[in-house]
Amino acid sequence: MKVLRAAWRALRALAHVLRGLWIIRTEFGRLTPDACALLVREWSRGMLRIMGVALEVRGSAPTSGPMLLLANHISWLDILVMNAACPVRFVSKADVKHWPVLGALITGAGTILIERESRRDAMRVVHQMAEHLKGRDLIAVFPEGTTGDGRSLLPFHANLLQAAISTHAPLLPVALRFVDGDGRISDAPLFVGETTLVASIWSTLRADGLTARVTYGHPELAEGRDRRSLARDMQQAVQALLDQPVS
Repeated sequence: MKVLRAAWRALRALAHVLRGLWIIRTEFGRLTPDACALLVREWSRGMLRIMGVALEVRGSAPTSGPMLLLANHISWLDILVMNAACPVRFVSKADVKHWPVLGALITGAGTILIERESRRDAMRVVHQMAEHLKGRDLIAVFPEGTTGDGRSLLPFHANLLQAAISTHAPLLPVALRFVDGDGRISDAPLFVGETTLVASIWSTLRADGLTARVTYGHPELAEGRDRRSLARDMQQAVQALLDQPVS
């Protein structure tokens, strides 16, 4: 029964993705940014429902920018979950544009893509982020640079934080966690190590009682800190959110 249910979810999810691509191509060009953000939020929440993933939000989601959100990274599902809680513009590794179907959706939604191995490209992205922050956007990054196990953090890379320092924009720590029906940490959505994208998606579709939890911390200004010390402090802030009781 799990296999049949997962297959049905997969078919509905594919149809929902195709609908999302159609919306991007036909609606985004003529709508206001606020209207686009509302569409992104409702589409993302719809996808979570289709996949059987509940959404739980703790703390206060930001209501306006400029602000740079820094979150731990667990899964391909993270972007979807954060957009369901509060639509933001993401900075993501350029590899995502090659993901089947999802890549076109992610890039079509205005994600800023970065070649992480290129220092020159990092500088380009910092300038692009700064322009969006000056335009009062909400921008989200995964400063670990790759996915982890959802229990502990990898060191935060500091380069992209320069955009918030340069524009005097506040930074907001965000903790992501997936829990099962018993309130324990779930490994179903993990996309780490040798796990393939397809395997991670299938594991998520098969899961029972999966909840995505988004916990927002408190915004901070750089207040004279350089990007490296700021990265360390923000890593500690996200870890403190992760250390909160699971249930």
